[in-house]
Amino acid sequence: MTTRKELAGIGVSAGAAVAPVVVLQPAPGVDAKEPASVDPAADIERVRQAMAAVADDLRARAAVASDTGRKVLEATAQLATDKGLVKAVLKKLKAGSGVTAAVHDATEGYATLMASLGGYMAERVTDLYDIRDRTIAQLRGLPMPGVPALSEPAIVVAHDLAPADTAGLNPATVVGIITAAGGVTSHTAILAAQYGIPAVVKVDGALELATGTPVALDGGSGRVVANPTDADIEEIVSRQHRRDELVARASGSGATADGTPIKLLINIGNADDAEQAAATDAQGTGLFRTEFVFLNRATAPTVAEQTEVYTRVLAAFGSQRVVVRTLDAGADKPLAFATQEHEDNPALGIRGIRLTTSKPELLASQLDALAAAYEATGRAADLRIMAPMIATVEEARAFAEQVRSRNLPCVGVMIEVPGAAVRARHLLREVDFASIGTNDLSQYTMAADRMQGELAVLLDVWQPALLELIKATCDGGRSADAPIGVCGEAGGDPLLALVLVGLGVSSLSMAAGKLPAVRAALSLHDLPACQAMAEAALAADTAAGAREAVLALADPALVAAL
Repeated sequence: MTTRKELAGIGVSAGAAVAPVVVLQPAPGVDAKEPASVDPAADIERVRQAMAAVADDLRARAAVASDTGRKVLEATAQLATDKGLVKAVLKKLKAGSGVTAAVHDATEGYATLMASLGGYMAERVTDLYDIRDRTIAQLRGLPMPGVPALSEPAIVVAHDLAPADTAGLNPATVVGIITAAGGVTSHTAILAAQYGIPAVVKVDGALELATGTPVALDGGSGRVVANPTDADIEEIVSRQHRRDELVARASGSGATADGTPIKLLINIGNADDAEQAAATDAQGTGLFRTEFVFLNRATAPTVAEQTEVYTRVLAAFGSQRVVVRTLDAGADKPLAFATQEHEDNPALGIRGIRLTTSKPELLASQLDALAAAYEATGRAADLRIMAPMIATVEEARAFAEQVRSRNLPCVGVMIEVPGAAVRARHLLREVDFASIGTNDLSQYTMAADRMQGELAVLLDVWQPALLELIKATCDGGRSADAPIGVCGEAGGDPLLALVLVGLGVSSLSMAAGKLPAVRAALSLHDLPACQAMAEAALAADTAAGAREAVLALADPALVAAL
């Protein structure tokens, strides 16, 4: 007799799925019977060959993957040949470890280092563990871990999915994803949303499911039901139908029901993303993450190399809005050509604008390239350039002077630091606009690392403290007559988008797959209704209370689809 069981997690990619699950087995660990290394030189060569085989396999998969998947697979393949990791393994071998134990222990130490750096490097720890597991499997002559070839539609269940696994998913057979770990900014969440695969992460009890168990999941609400009844399936599928109907009712430019225009934009990371985004009905990009032009290089990109990329992006969007974030790197996204000395707390160290202040040639070359690209495209785009991690008026003023000296049209700042939010009215007298990065603003406000899964409740974008800082920023924008946008995860939540508009936000940037639901939500509510929702959320004591208060005021058609 089967027993119905309901589980809950965080819905990160909307959609309904009903199928049997395939539970990924743990990767093979250390060979408990292996002898200690007596010839480290020979053993490290075996490890190099195994890592090279892993890299070759990942590159082969990259060659047939989508654009987004290809980039993830290529980046992971590069990590498989990391010289620092090889040196760490050799050190373990010389200390007498067995071959697979050396790979395991060296990776653990390397992962601890990367996690301590925070940000982009911390996010790559999952990649690193994936390389470890694949290398050990290669050394032991065992099948590679990961998602197996599927002949029938299934819902994949795992502790977490490595980026390499997520990047290679086939939506025709993987119809849903459930993970025990992860969060709203994980690779699984981002890629699942891009591929249109319903996904729920951080599901307690996920790994207790057995392969073959029928499951129904709702990637919007985060609901998971094992051995569902017909009524469960009907409810979940009907909710998705209501979402589809809601989205179909709205099209065109973003606006509230009474015609207040709200720019709906897409976050991008490279020129390929720009060309894909330009083919949608978005109104441009609200966040072009230019650090991807700089990462994984031994030397800084030249002005010519950058100009080529930026020209492609501007040309793709024509006269639409293109908001460019200048290099956001540093201790949390180390660059080989801009290495900083060891920092005890890199998340609070030399990153963002602080790095380009200490390495002025990086910002100068980037602004020169943007100016050249702007001229090359006939100055047609609504180009806006903003700096990350601005904390003071002096930083904002200095950045603005550099942008304007190159005859670029519009300069802004990212609001990611609480100090910048509470002093927004002063910062915004120096620039033309601001965009709120809710991911970083949230973690700095709540003193909670967004890579620390157990702190997810503190990082809930409904936290009243975060909303207060967004309000302070919008109040500052009104005082200085400067528009405020949001380009963090909060912008893609259709219910929270109403609150943001009520607070005074005039543009929202998000993953492409989230835009239709946000457009639809706005079309159901006029500006006074959004303002009432904002007041209700600010008056709440808790994140859950804020969301419930707004739900009570929302249009029933939206509530039924959430």
